[in-house]
Amino acid sequence: MMIRVQNAPFDFGQECNAFAQAQGNIGAIVSFCGIVRNNDTGTLHRMEIEHYPGMTERALDKIAQQARARWSLSDCMIIHRYGTLAPEELIMMVATASAHRASAFAAADFLMDYLKSRAPFWKKEITEQGAEWVAAKDSDEDALSRW
Repeated sequence: MMIRVQNAPFDFGQECNAFAQAQGNIGAIVSFCGIVRNNDTGTLHRMEIEHYPGMTERALDKIAQQARARWSLSDCMIIHRYGTLAPEELIMMVATASAHRASAFAAADFLMDYLKSRAPFWKKEITEQGAEWVAAKDSDEDALSRW
């Protein structure tokens, strides 16, 4: 299980390939990559992401362990960036490996719902109008409630 919280960019293809090559006799690998998207008005200059080192990694490790136990994953990976990111930059990724695709898909979906609503990251959007902290969305909470 790999958990990385980092400031530096990552190469999604390279990370997926390395994760796949590290797996043994496995039936499915599912990966997801999140990208900083511009806001509805197209005025996002950058996003600033903060976290508490140590606490963040422990929280991500805990949820990854829950996913592994719940879906009998052979492995999973979470990479999440912090710092200043521009629109279209990669912000995070998850990958799951399991004997069966249903487990790999469900676990990846579960990890994403957790990352969106419970992971200890704080995001601030800087636009032409100023800076504003990103508030939690009801839709993210609803998605998490299904687990």
